[in-house]
Amino acid sequence: MADSKEGMRKPVFSKVEQLRPGTSGHNLVVKVVDAKLVMQRGRPDGQQLRQMRLAECLVGDETGIIVFTARNDQVDKMIKGSTVTMRNAKIDMFKGSMRLAGDKWGRIEEASPADFSVKEDNNLSLIEYELVNIVEG
Repeated sequence: MADSKEGMRKPVFSKVEQLRPGTSGHNLVVKVVDAKLVMQRGRPDGQQLRQMRLAECLVGDETGIIVFTARNDQVDKMIKGSTVTMRNAKIDMFKGSMRLAGDKWGRIEEASPADFSVKEDNNLSLIEYELVNIVEG
């Protein structure tokens, strides 16, 4: 019988400054600089009320910061000052700027406090990108 660890790769961790538009599968260890609940509403789902929560969080490491959009259960883990490990995060574009988000395979876990200082003067979400269509022919 094959070893269950076979084929499992150790995750490669990125730094915030390495994030680029249209990329996904990022693993990061970041500190939560700020977190604001921007939407909370419930909708009936059969017998129970289904909550929809959205928070905009500023997260970062020693290379920079970026806005992370936390959804539902992720909101509870985004506590100002805490350190989290993000797995399978992706970059969404919102009004020409990058936002970090978890995709359907993404996970956010509480981590032990990181010993780095967040570089707050390099906010990747403040950089505006322009969509350029390339016509070949």
